[in-house]
Amino acid sequence: MAGEPQDDCLFCKIVKGEIPATVVRETATTVAFRDINPQAPTHVLVIPRVHYKDAATLAAADPEVTADVLREAGEVAAQEKVDGTGYRIVFNTGPGAGQTVFHAHAHVLGGRDLQRLV
Repeated sequence: MAGEPQDDCLFCKIVKGEIPATVVRETATTVAFRDINPQAPTHVLVIPRVHYKDAATLAAADPEVTADVLREAGEVAAQEKVDGTGYRIVFNTGPGAGQTVFHAHAHVLGGRDLQRLV
C-alpha cells in the first residue's frame, strides 16, 4: 500500500536501519544521507520515511511530508555550507529522468559550478 514500507525498497531498508548509510540529518519524517555516487562535492539525498514511488505521488498523497523534504533539503544545504554559493534540489521522476530507486527522494547538489546541466 502507498505510504507503507516496501520490503524490496533500498531506501525503506535505509530508513529501517537494515542497510547502512552515511546519515547527515534525521527528522521524524525524513532521513538525509550522502549519495554513494556523488555528482558534486555535496551530494546528499533527502528521503521521506514513508514510501511513495516518486515526488509527484508523494506530493499528491502527503503535501506536508513533501514540504518536510524540501525544508530538510534547505537545512542540508546550510549544514553543508553551500547555501551561500548556491545549490540545486533535484527530483528525478521516472526511469527516463534517471530515477533508479523508486522511493521519492531529493538530491541536494552543491560545492561546484552547477550552471550547466548535470
